[in-house]
Amino acid sequence: MKIIDNETSAPRAPRIVVSGGGTGGHIFPALSIADELRERLGAEILFVGAEDRMEMTRVPEAGYKIIGLPVAGFFRKKIWKNFGVLLKLFKSLRKSRAIIRDFRPDIAIGVGGYASGPTLKAAQRAGIPTLLQEQNSYAGVTNKLLGKKAAKICVAYDGMDRFFPADRIVMTGNPIRKSLLDSKLSKKEARESFGLDPERPTLLVVGGSLGALTINESLEKGLRRLVDNGVQVIWQTGKNFGNRGIEAARGLKGVVVTPFISNMAAAYRSADVVVSRAGAGSISELQALGKPSVLVPSPNVAEDHQTFNARALSDKGAAMLVRDADASQSLVDTALSLLKDKGKSEQMSAKISAMALPDSARHIADEVVEILKTRNEK
Repeated sequence: MKIIDNETSAPRAPRIVVSGGGTGGHIFPALSIADELRERLGAEILFVGAEDRMEMTRVPEAGYKIIGLPVAGFFRKKIWKNFGVLLKLFKSLRKSRAIIRDFRPDIAIGVGGYASGPTLKAAQRAGIPTLLQEQNSYAGVTNKLLGKKAAKICVAYDGMDRFFPADRIVMTGNPIRKSLLDSKLSKKEARESFGLDPERPTLLVVGGSLGALTINESLEKGLRRLVDNGVQVIWQTGKNFGNRGIEAARGLKGVVVTPFISNMAAAYRSADVVVSRAGAGSISELQALGKPSVLVPSPNVAEDHQTFNARALSDKGAAMLVRDADASQSLVDTALSLLKDKGKSEQMSAKISAMALPDSARHIADEVVEILKTRNEK
């Protein structure tokens, strides 16, 4: 697809800004969308992220240029600290206007995260069409404000007309890492790659790159009980748990403890049940792979959106929900009961699989193409 340049009247490749990040849950979908658009349109793509966040390394590693903004999240409890945040926001808005002016994008895509607000606001003020990718079942304040002027809002849950104009909502789902779907490993091969017995039930526990303290401490407390019940464990502790996981597993057979799992496809393939936070990206992966899961929503996120995400599944019998405050007492027992109840786990697998929306990146790219065609025809 070619765009007719307003200044030269010559055809050129579309220029696209993709903004957002902060966590893998934002970055992986953003990269999936960018890959699809680059392959389909030959688009020139510029990422805009937040300085000192993980997108500043992950995006260049994937072969894209990125510019960082000095933006940060607001403090909800320590209100006095927000003066500095407001100053960073002002600087980010000014820098975003310069980025939009210099790059002259044909469309700006926001995937959530600190940087998407200033960038898409600057694009909208410049008359550039915008597309939002709202990953959660409960929209954040920034996306609700941006949604009023967005050309399209791509969502992953029903009922999002509570937050956005109904005529601009498109159900696309959340893109997930292609490597998870492309893996050809059998369950036996996957377990053997971790040095585990291919025949024993296996629990995968993940809490994100930093680690979820409540999940980690609950597992630390109940790890021996899992092993005594014949369960193998792949436990991603994150980098903030130190050596506590290794110490808890000392002398226990069939437990793999690591701060980071490089091959998540093999980890998912190994698992009969997954314990996870309820971020939108994690849930989309569990849906796509049909994994029975125990979700422990983080209480430390804006608008408590992880609880809404988890309830969207648990209310349909597609996952089990354990409150963060209850995890210490009930998480291990809940996971163990699901591992032992094969009938229930098979039903849960079928229900969570039914909620999956495949080819999300392609569907989002379809919407981008339609917006670009409309803009090109004006």
